[in-house]
Amino acid sequence: MRKILLITNPKSGIRNNNELINDVINKFRENNIEITLNSTDRPGHAVELAKNCNFSEFSSICAVGGDGTLNEVLNGVLKRNDKKKIPIGLIPGGTGNSFMKTLDYLDPVKATMQIIKNKTRSVDVIKVDCPGEVYYSLNLVGWGMATDISVFAEKLRILGEQRYNVASIFEIIKNKKRPASLILDGKEIVNDFCFIIACNTKYVGKGMKMAPEADLEDGLIDVIIVRKASSLKLFNVFPKLFNGSHIFSPLCEYVQVKSLEINPNVNTPLNIDGEIIGETPAKLNVLPKYIDLLM
Repeated sequence: MRKILLITNPKSGIRNNNELINDVINKFRENNIEITLNSTDRPGHAVELAKNCNFSEFSSICAVGGDGTLNEVLNGVLKRNDKKKIPIGLIPGGTGNSFMKTLDYLDPVKATMQIIKNKTRSVDVIKVDCPGEVYYSLNLVGWGMATDISVFAEKLRILGEQRYNVASIFEIIKNKKRPASLILDGKEIVNDFCFIIACNTKYVGKGMKMAPEADLEDGLIDVIIVRKASSLKLFNVFPKLFNGSHIFSPLCEYVQVKSLEINPNVNTPLNIDGEIIGETPAKLNVLPKYIDLLM
């Protein structure tokens, strides 16, 4: 009998969390899969659960939640002292779920059925070296306005899915300076930037098609660079983020690299898979086909 460790985040934005969990567990049991359920009760808890559990007891580990929950499970798996890995699955339940949107598995039932099929796919991971800590990302690493938007959006959770749009408008109006050195595969660019987003997937946030050419298996990081511009010009670009046409704007530079470094004049936090963790200076490297996902 297959055994799966199921890690759920009750605070991930799911309205009917208990109902969803019960439906998922019943679906697994109908297919002769044994479930061990762990619920998180604080930030970083899923990292601890994935890092410390006995992998010999499970065939895979699955997260029920959003991009942040998946990120914590990923980091727990990749930071284990014994270096063991087992396949990871995700059942969407957060407010962002940009990773699962890229895979077209936003329906929890559809995602559960894919896990039941037990088919794996080896995908790239972005390794993020920060001062004193290493993080891993499946989705995105953002700096600049991308981080500021996430910080402000957390204060607007009462607005639900619209909080990212409201926060974006606020930060575009604010439009502060962010001088930095950016090194792409060894080539340095020094400028005043609006934001830099390194993507492993096509979508970020709530439906923004930030990196239309991103591929989870190409061994490359898709980098979107937007230099400092007027608020009016940024407002003109913002709607284009949802269909991917922003990459044709003269404000945007779109490159694919294996490594990059972000070295701002003033060190600030990063947005890693939608979570405000880590800080600059940061070195990013792609780890090709580094983890197996159930999909």
